[in-house]
Amino acid sequence: MKVPLRRIGNSLGVILPRVVLEAWGVGEGDPLELNEQGLRPLTRGGFSHQELDQLRRALSLAVVRRCTPREIRAQILANLHRWQRQGVWVSAYDEWRGIAQSDDDGVLFAAMLGHDEEAVRLRQSMPYVGLLPQSEVRKLYEEAGA
Repeated sequence: MKVPLRRIGNSLGVILPRVVLEAWGVGEGDPLELNEQGLRPLTRGGFSHQELDQLRRALSLAVVRRCTPREIRAQILANLHRWQRQGVWVSAYDEWRGIAQSDDDGVLFAAMLGHDEEAVRLRQSMPYVGLLPQSEVRKLYEEAGA
């Protein structure tokens, strides 16, 4: 895409089309990097909150597709038991324990896959790790980072 060099005040500059800025995920006031190769958005170190939750949902969906609710509940309870013995505990684990001890698959799946604030919050402390092969977890992380 060609953009003309224009006079902007006492300087020269370019006006970037809004579609380019949206594709880069930047807006007014956000920094850009300028070097010999060109102008581009700064490289981010990690995922945004939304991207991170999308990754957690993708991991959760992979677990739901691979495992039965009974297997998921057993893994949750085993992990929580181990983490409590190790002194690693957050308040969300009490909620996950209640979900795992319930027979309501809808509540389990809502916590694992829901879009509401409660599901997003609970997924920040997912206690069903260990149900997916590392190769599948790596693949989902790679896809999320692309």
